[in-house]
Amino acid sequence: MSASDRSILLIGESGVGKTHYGAQLLKRLMKGDGQLRMDGAATNLEPFEAALESLNEGMAAGHTPTTTYVDSIWPIADVSGRKAELVWPDYGGEQIKTISSTRRIPAAWRARVVGAPAWLLLVRLQQTRVSEDIFSRPLKTLKGADVENREVQVSDQARLIELLQMLLYIRGAISTKPLESPRMCVLLSCWDELGTDEQPAVVLDQRLPMFSSFVHSVWAEPSVLGLSALERPLNPRNPDIDYAARGPEQFGYVVLPGGQRSTDLTSPIQRLLTNTL
Repeated sequence: MSASDRSILLIGESGVGKTHYGAQLLKRLMKGDGQLRMDGAATNLEPFEAALESLNEGMAAGHTPTTTYVDSIWPIADVSGRKAELVWPDYGGEQIKTISSTRRIPAAWRARVVGAPAWLLLVRLQQTRVSEDIFSRPLKTLKGADVENREVQVSDQARLIELLQMLLYIRGAISTKPLESPRMCVLLSCWDELGTDEQPAVVLDQRLPMFSSFVHSVWAEPSVLGLSALERPLNPRNPDIDYAARGPEQFGYVVLPGGQRSTDLTSPIQRLLTNTL
């Protein structure tokens, strides 16, 4: 089985924390104290090493350039010694919005969409807009509401749905039955900013009901997890002295489907790769 057979399509717009999670994940894999560990030399680590350097100084990492698309290949093994190669892409999140607006998928993306058996979608709920409609408010509350002449914009959840539909079309995953491949995990990033103790799936259903319904109707067993890669907000210019002193490996957690917190940042990857390890 080739590396692409065990790869993950990482999907996330700008500002959702892809680089921060990648850097923290890399740190965990190198330490080997989670469900997964590094099992050899990784390639193309420059973007993540730069991010780790910033985190070690208690500062947020810089923004990934829009034109960047780099595959970083990480040989990994689980606690039972089963091995795989995790292909972790680093790219500018604006590429996702470009795909949605132009309805064109670059060659680099096309190959990953077709070949990846697992998709990891990072969604930062604080950045999403939900227009008031029959999907977000009961129909009776809209009756008699004032109608204004204003520009109509596609809601963020509608855009996310359309993006996934395009990716599924490219992959050829058109089926009337719930999909088992590619496996899907929705990771609600920057969880610490939400200030909630609800289960991740409940929060997604509350904030993006139409999108949540789409994911659960298309995929047979989608996972919805919460992620706080840094556990606290960091500034790209002003260092957090306490964060630097304790080290970034002491921060970050995943919220499991039942609402429990886990400090093992490799757990979302382990869930997606279970059937290929």
